[in-house]
Amino acid sequence: MSSVELWVPLISEYGFPIMVTLYLLNRLERKLDKVTEAVETLPTKLNQNPTS
Repeated sequence: MSSVELWVPLISEYGFPIMVTLYLLNRLERKLDKVTEAVETLPTKLNQNPTS
C-alpha cells in the first residue's frame, strides 16, 4: 500500500473538520488583531480627552 493510499482516507475523514478549524482560527486571528490595535491606541485616545 503506497503512502497516497494511506492519506486519502484520512483526508476524506478529517478534511472537513480541519478546514472548518482553519477558517475559524483565521477569523479569530483577524478579530484579535483588531482588539490589539484598539488596546494599543487607547492611551493616545485617553490623553486626547482629559476628564478633569
